[in-house]
Amino acid sequence: LKMFWFYLPLHLLMVACLCHSIKAPTTRSQQSLKTDLFNFYHSLILADGKETTIHLLKDIPKRYYFVLEEGRALAPFTITVTPCDVPIEWSILAYKASASFLGKAAQGDHDTQEVSKSQKSPSMVSTIFNYKGNSVETYMGMSSHSALYMLEFLSTERDTHITVYLTTDTTSGHLYPELPMDPRIDVVGIGHTTVTLTWKHSPSVLQHAENIQYCLLVNEKHNYKSLCAAETAIRSSGMKLPPTLALSLSPYLLEPQQVMILSNSELSIINKVSSGEVRQICMGTKNTYTVPSLSPSTQYYFDVFVVNLLTNASAAYTGTFARTLEEPEPKVMELKDGKVIRVVLDGKNQKLYSLQYQARHKKIQFTFQLCRGHVRVHITKNGKTVAMENISGLRYFSLKGKLLDRYVVQLRSTEQSNSSVKVQVSPHFHKPLFPLLPDSLKIKSFSKLRTCNSVTIAWLGTQEESKYCVYKKKIEEDQMWMELQSVDRCSGPESRHKAEKVLCKYFHDVNVQRAVTTETIKGLDAGTLYMFDVYLFGPSGIPVRYHSKVVKTRKKC
Repeated sequence: LKMFWFYLPLHLLMVACLCHSIKAPTTRSQQSLKTDLFNFYHSLILADGKETTIHLLKDIPKRYYFVLEEGRALAPFTITVTPCDVPIEWSILAYKASASFLGKAAQGDHDTQEVSKSQKSPSMVSTIFNYKGNSVETYMGMSSHSALYMLEFLSTERDTHITVYLTTDTTSGHLYPELPMDPRIDVVGIGHTTVTLTWKHSPSVLQHAENIQYCLLVNEKHNYKSLCAAETAIRSSGMKLPPTLALSLSPYLLEPQQVMILSNSELSIINKVSSGEVRQICMGTKNTYTVPSLSPSTQYYFDVFVVNLLTNASAAYTGTFARTLEEPEPKVMELKDGKVIRVVLDGKNQKLYSLQYQARHKKIQFTFQLCRGHVRVHITKNGKTVAMENISGLRYFSLKGKLLDRYVVQLRSTEQSNSSVKVQVSPHFHKPLFPLLPDSLKIKSFSKLRTCNSVTIAWLGTQEESKYCVYKKKIEEDQMWMELQSVDRCSGPESRHKAEKVLCKYFHDVNVQRAVTTETIKGLDAGTLYMFDVYLFGPSGIPVRYHSKVVKTRKKC
């Protein structure tokens, strides 16, 4: 039996000795001690030098313990607890046993009365630290070979999880990156859609730049005290988020609510959540950053985390917030009767472009020709909406009112890239700016009539005698999408090379059902991709471009 005690590990030896000491409790204090030790014995061992994730159920305490390795006298240790959601309560309890008691226990001396007397001291169990809140908290202390430590965690609000890091080795560096003496984030510039931030470098960046990077979190709700808390908040909004945001830039599959942008060595992940947009930007070791594409007159919260790429452990700077400037009133351009203007719309910043017109006639007509992209038109008369829609191609709005009615036209690009549109207002219905258009502006090709050096196309005409000009352009297959996207539908043949012109012809038919014409374009190269365009000219001379058609000649005939 003596040999058995001799070979027991220190932490089991202490548990066995302490349990023996309460073999026959006779007082309330001894009964309480027995309960504590029973809980202690059924706790889990906390790993040394490793971050542990602990899941807590509401109102159910969870206990972990640790002891110093056998053979060590006094040594410093640190415990860092990171709440990942709601505030928690946690404490550190020390269980101490005298050296004489341990010596007797190891020798197999089990005098129950003597042991009981030696354990009646209230100093046997002491709480050396306790905390309640949701901040990241670190305790530093000295561990004794004759003491066991219990950590107790409790969540009273709801089920949650935390991370705990214990280490007794202070010589091998830090799991968590270090924060500077002043961990605040400074706002050094505020614009309508941008905020510029700067912060002091982490000492870890200066020592291990290749393994450390900064990541910025931007949201409209509140600051987060840890990266763990930020991830939990995003997940609770209905999104699956990769662990620690995949901050090592490892590839992973994004969820449908996520957009990832990688440019200039910066990784941006935009999460579309119910409470708004949450952005995560990792910018390497730069400690100044301008956050782009924000909304005017909006309050944003900014958190910077310094991240160890090898362990994914992180430390949080003190978060800040800022409100972007109000958007200035858009400049309003005055429209004049019969004059055509072209408006280029900023798609990236989604700015509104306003035009106004004071009617000099009771009946007027607005004409819009979409040149590129996608545009939404909103027309008001004396402050009341009279028309609102997304336009494509050519669109007329004929409106009736009173003399001196004030019309305001607001234009906005509905996509991220820039859009452009031509606008005209006129009271002269009998002098249209644009030619009479067919029901469709599509060009049709006939696959069966394709040869190695010719293509046959067809398009619709009108009842009005008009001029049609056909142009062709040789393109590469990998450029087809770009060519079609970059087409300016408001540009005329004057923008084309002379060599691209195929022919011009006049035609019409009083029966609109038969107003169709075909043309066979010859002299083409085999197995080659061509883009064909048709321009329609009306009485005013302003052309309307049909939708481009891409056709490939046969490779073998």
